[in-house]
Amino acid sequence: MTDASDSTAVRARISVSGRVQGVGYRAFTVRNAVERKLVGGVKNCDDGRVELEAEGPKDRIVSLIEVLKAGPPASRVTAVHVEWLPASGRQADFVVWY
Repeated sequence: MTDASDSTAVRARISVSGRVQGVGYRAFTVRNAVERKLVGGVKNCDDGRVELEAEGPKDRIVSLIEVLKAGPPASRVTAVHVEWLPASGRQADFVVWY
């Protein structure tokens, strides 16, 4: 896999657990992903988690993951799981998935 300073695009499937629904977590994620010029999407899961896929340079995704660990003020993140995958090139922007 690429190292964190590589600008080659990769994709991360990220699962965030804790108090992450009903606290603006998806909007927080979109704002931070767009700031980092990443593409993908974020959605709420029935079990209370938030899942997202982010695609772009690995160093920008790593930066996003660090912000996701803190979350917006009303959230309480208890776990973040990351699965690294090859870039798909299917997304053009970063949006909320329903």
